[in-house]
Amino acid sequence: MRADDAGDARGLPPPAAVLLAAGAASLVAGVWGGLARAGVAGGVPVGTWPGAHGPLMVCGVLGTVIAVERAVALGRAWGWAVPALAAASALALVAGAPPPWPAALATAAAVGLVAMHVVWWRRAPSAFLSVMALGAGAWAGGNALWLAGGAFPDVVPWWMAFLVLTIAGERLELGRVLGGGGDRAMLAAAALVALALAVASADRDAGVRVLGAAFLALAAWMVRYDVARRTVRQRGLARYVAVCLLGGQTWLAVGGTLMVAAGGVVDGPLYDALVHAVLVGFVFSMVFGHAPIIGPAVLDVPVAYHPALYAPLALLHGALALRVAGDVGGAPSLRAWGSVGNAVALALFASVLAGATLLDRRRGVAGR
Repeated sequence: MRADDAGDARGLPPPAAVLLAAGAASLVAGVWGGLARAGVAGGVPVGTWPGAHGPLMVCGVLGTVIAVERAVALGRAWGWAVPALAAASALALVAGAPPPWPAALATAAAVGLVAMHVVWWRRAPSAFLSVMALGAGAWAGGNALWLAGGAFPDVVPWWMAFLVLTIAGERLELGRVLGGGGDRAMLAAAALVALALAVASADRDAGVRVLGAAFLALAAWMVRYDVARRTVRQRGLARYVAVCLLGGQTWLAVGGTLMVAAGGVVDGPLYDALVHAVLVGFVFSMVFGHAPIIGPAVLDVPVAYHPALYAPLALLHGALALRVAGDVGGAPSLRAWGSVGNAVALALFASVLAGATLLDRRRGVAGR
């Protein structure tokens, strides 16, 4: 559900400003924790951040941002509780709260996100809503597993499903608006994701392999039906977004392949490679592409495109390729450099986007 569907949302709601700031703080903590885990961050005490890297990034950053967009689209006061709970979960992690609290807050946020989709479904049932609702359910299931004391390697497949299905549903929605198809194929791939999570509950190795196959099916759907294969021939923002999407689709296929091959590994280089191929290569490439489009709808301020945005995108993919090569090739130094490169890419993207927007606004004021 795109934020521009909230017809009565005008201006930046005060809760959104606070919650997006909390998401940004979670990003800093999560990235620093990831660098600490990779052995390249030191000198600053990070407490539990390294161990909380995954939930900070998934629940604190992506969960909060997705929920803010949904709250704007929903247009109801109770919707703001969802991103608030996700942000509170991240803050609890950073503060070193007892283990049940961050998981309980994140679980409550996910249940709220499911409730949002129930509201939309009652208004107008659709295939894309089914896919995104399934993604929200996967987030709730993963967070509940975390709350019950499940190990992060068992929780991560659920979080992957949440983010991949959310993005896939948004692409299906856009395809519907532009006259695309593939509803049945998308629903079949989403059903395979649900099957994989059910299998993983009994047999992690088999479940991860089935989930990898489902991700390959979703990547194939995007290659076949996504509008990016046409818009990449255009110019400016349309081409940039298409390049982001095509790059993300490639990483989803790489991650799916690694999952099919590696199965239920719970640590080590292959685990690092498959997790980050999906969560960095696919998810953040999609974030880079969607931010200039969704940002204005959520913030009600223009977000300018500039060709310089290709720089952080190229760095994101190049650094991740270096990291995966280090994982697969047994070269820890490459993994470390790749981790640093990905962190720099995120910071550079935020800087370029903010700088381009500020420059555009100043030009607009000067031209009046």
